Amino acid sequence: MTSAVEPQVAPVTADVLIVGAGPVGLTLAVELRRRGVDVIVVDRLTERAPYAKAVGIQPRTVEVWDAMGVVRPALDAATTMRGQLVYVNGAEVARLDLTLPAEIPYGFLALPQYETERVLGEALEGHGGQITRGTELTGFEQDSSGVRATVRDGFGEFTVESQYLVGCDGAHSLVRKGLRISFEGGAFAEEYMLADVEVDWTTPAGYGVRAMHQTDGVTDDLLVCIPLPGHKRYRISMLVPDELATAPPDSGEVAHGLEGGRRPELRHVQAVLDRLSPQPTTASSLRWSSVFRISHRLAGRYGIGRVFLAGDAAHIHPPTGAQGMNTGVQDAYNLGWKLALAVTHSAAPLLLDSYHEERHPVGEEVVGRTVKSAREGIGADMADPAEAIVREAQLLVGYPSSPLVGSGSGAADAGPRPGDRAPDAAGLRQDSVAFPIRLHELFRHTGHTLLLWASDARDAETQHALAAEVTDRFGLAVRSHVIVARDVDLPGISGIILRDADGSFADGYGAGDLSGYLVRPDGYVGYRSDEITLAGLADILSRTLR
Repeated sequence: MTSAVEPQVAPVTADVLIVGAGPVGLTLAVELRRRGVDVIVVDRLTERAPYAKAVGIQPRTVEVWDAMGVVRPALDAATTMRGQLVYVNGAEVARLDLTLPAEIPYGFLALPQYETERVLGEALEGHGGQITRGTELTGFEQDSSGVRATVRDGFGEFTVESQYLVGCDGAHSLVRKGLRISFEGGAFAEEYMLADVEVDWTTPAGYGVRAMHQTDGVTDDLLVCIPLPGHKRYRISMLVPDELATAPPDSGEVAHGLEGGRRPELRHVQAVLDRLSPQPTTASSLRWSSVFRISHRLAGRYGIGRVFLAGDAAHIHPPTGAQGMNTGVQDAYNLGWKLALAVTHSAAPLLLDSYHEERHPVGEEVVGRTVKSAREGIGADMADPAEAIVREAQLLVGYPSSPLVGSGSGAADAGPRPGDRAPDAAGLRQDSVAFPIRLHELFRHTGHTLLLWASDARDAETQHALAAEVTDRFGLAVRSHVIVARDVDLPGISGIILRDADGSFADGYGAGDLSGYLVRPDGYVGYRSDEITLAGLADILSRTLR
């Protein structure tokens, strides 16, 4: 007599397993698929959640979407955020206009999270990827050769073997818990409610509303309205009424995000509007509502070994200034190109370590700033309101202390430093192109971009020869362009040569002599020098490329 033996199911394999199909996980998946990396994205939800949770899109994120090739569908689905009106006890006390410097290509947007996920999900499908829904991670283990994860779907458990695992699975991240990484912080005592409604007031289009009731300078009632695409449609945040309040979770649990229990009804929203709206108004067309809590926490590390954290799995904080999802998207954008190099064994030995080194300080700053802003208002610690807006736009995020960046000869006072965001320049021209070209258009590829400046015809010849050497040495890993001053006399401006027709590149970059700038795949300056040499480039790229 023989006993039955259960058949052995072969593990599913992939280069990278991504847990979570929110904006962060999808950004990472798109970035990896753009580079030909095999990814599996799992999400426990059977379909995209219909909630307008994270809605504010920062200009830096729109720049990221531009480079990724998803900016047009995002713009088509979004509405413009023009500013915020602030009221205290019924009186307007401030008007914040979200005005940016002229050289910034994109403004602030409002886009419901489910639309962000749709846009990114369609981009993922366009690159040959997909989301495996109704599937959740139950555990994992790793060693020096890879990660072995157990996942469960409606048919049972199975194994996924991958080179790397990334937890984009939110504040209650199982990946973070599996790594036993600390998540220190605290929680706000207040409980809030959210609602997606239409409001029939005459407030200027594109402006949010923050209305407060204060007693002796202390806010005891609050209404925050963020415009959404549609006719007078807003996502409204309010303090929860007593009848909907729930007991806080145990102190050891993370109290952050939407919670179960009773959903607010239209009458609950109307009651707050009756108390705090800057003008008499009626709410209608309730699409969804929920109760939620806010915590502020930061992971002690953004990864261990072959397993990484991104987004809310690594940092949570108040929604003030719409920093959370945008910070998470840029976590994924930072990690994506580095993981792709690691998967193909093209990464320098310490490249993946730079993810924590670069992004953890950003998360720490955002958590601290949003907590302060929630209590004192956006920009309360800055004397210059214009600078506060640029910071909220996440255009000041940089990595000046990164081990990946460096400088060559010279110490120019003007222009971006190594680790800074590479500025745009709108007035580049080529003979074969009828319209001006934006510098950021040159970043729409998956490698580094080398920008070589030439102030005269002889310099242009020198820089063009250097570009050819760079291509011979680094191939597709570095794409070069020579930018010549507007008055340089050349017989034709074509190929990799562009003319700085309006001087915006020279002004924005502090360009002079034979200067050059190596821009990383994520749009940050990795290297600059008053005279770029092949040896200098090889040295800095050895920190990134094997």
